[in-house]
Amino acid sequence: MFNVGDRVVYPMYGAGVIEGIETRDVDGQELSYYVLHIPIGDLKILISKSKADVLGLRALNSAEEVIDIVNNAEPIDMSNNWNLRYKENMAKLKTGDLFKITQVFKTLFLRERVKSLSSIEKKLLGTAKQIILSEIILSQDTDKSHAEELLMHGIAIPIK
Repeated sequence: MFNVGDRVVYPMYGAGVIEGIETRDVDGQELSYYVLHIPIGDLKILISKSKADVLGLRALNSAEEVIDIVNNAEPIDMSNNWNLRYKENMAKLKTGDLFKITQVFKTLFLRERVKSLSSIEKKLLGTAKQIILSEIILSQDTDKSHAEELLMHGIAIPIK
């Protein structure tokens, strides 16, 4: 499905590059794994090739698609119940879908400007931002600073 050098997105971790394919002996069975390097956070993750689809591993969106999503995803109406909000937001992040993740980011970002977020929601905001930035960085072949500018431009709020 994927090859060494492919740029992919792994839900809850963000975009990365497949640096290799390794075979490991697990309970006497030879299993193949993608070796995924996530630049933000400098993570290396092994993902079972046979479970990659189920785990949500997907190809990176094109540069144009990423900018279109960042610019056009709208904030969503959310429950006033923080527990329900958390569950809804977490479910969206777990999909790995950039549009849904950007909706979560914009909603929490704008909510934070009006009312302080709980520590859990601040963490969700940070996770959403990291995932979005990683996809911008790899799709645009840019650095984190420029990726942040593109993200903030997408919500039409200047960086402080």
